[in-house]
Amino acid sequence: MTEKRHQSLGLTDEDVLKMYETMVMARKIDERMWLLNRAGKIPFVISCQGQEAAQVGAAFALDLNEDYVLPYYRDMGVVLTFGMTAKDLMLSGFAKHEDPNSGGRQMPGHFGQKKNRIVTGSSPVTTQVPHAVGIALAGKMQKKNLVTFVTFGEGSSNQGDFHEGANFAAVHKLPVILMCENNKYAISVPYEKQVACEKISDRAIGYGMPGITVDGNDPLEVYAAVKEAADRGRRGEGPTLIETISYRLTPHSSDDDDRSYREQEEVAEAKRNDPIIQFANYLTEAGILTDAIEKEMIERIMKIVDEATDYAEAAPYAEPEYALKYVYAE
Repeated sequence: MTEKRHQSLGLTDEDVLKMYETMVMARKIDERMWLLNRAGKIPFVISCQGQEAAQVGAAFALDLNEDYVLPYYRDMGVVLTFGMTAKDLMLSGFAKHEDPNSGGRQMPGHFGQKKNRIVTGSSPVTTQVPHAVGIALAGKMQKKNLVTFVTFGEGSSNQGDFHEGANFAAVHKLPVILMCENNKYAISVPYEKQVACEKISDRAIGYGMPGITVDGNDPLEVYAAVKEAADRGRRGEGPTLIETISYRLTPHSSDDDDRSYREQEEVAEAKRNDPIIQFANYLTEAGILTDAIEKEMIERIMKIVDEATDYAEAAPYAEPEYALKYVYAE
């Protein structure tokens, strides 16, 4: 019997089924959030749709008990893998007091959860890169075997924070994985108007680190690249820049109308190459995913999403004076 792709990467059938389930969970939570937004129940959505394969493939290659993740605002697949729940994410969407990300203070997509080493992100894009580098430096000084994993979009790879962080990480040979989720659009601006080089990974050589571009629609290809980068980092060989190529299937956010800057046929074509459908096809051909398994999985996920929605909608808001907590010394 020929070895299947996931087996050659050291992944079991259970591992890849769990990967698929996490991708579907991210998609279903995201789709529910759009419905809630359109119903006027939650104010804002910024989507992971189209990027779940890259996010989940990458997160599965990390040590869930040791490594730190500094996700950017679309990274629902990453934070779900690292231990966030549908309920956590829905509480954030509804901006309720129990929201573990920010206690309802921040808009959705600003992930943060100390117990799972998900480091809080900020609204200015790519500010998380120097933070990831700092944590990696601290880990190295404390002789820990940790890797930091930080993500950002291709548009925000032009920010100074990216360049300073990448340079420092490379000079000090820090265990940082810089992953650019290239979804072809920086809000309304296409890639070719943002960046002059052919690939974001072409920038790596300027910092003296390896750079690789992979198919962001293939979670196994992303897993392999991130696993190699993590192993490199743990051996003390320094950072790696990984670029995953996918496509943003939704507008930039719930406040954006993408019809003004991209052809709808382009979006329709991308939906036909949906990474969730592609991975389902792989699992079906490998004899891992059957109709019965998928039906049970979808029913289970939708039950979780329904319960999370109901719980978060009914949960209390923070008291107004809570807005002052953690702001001034008490």
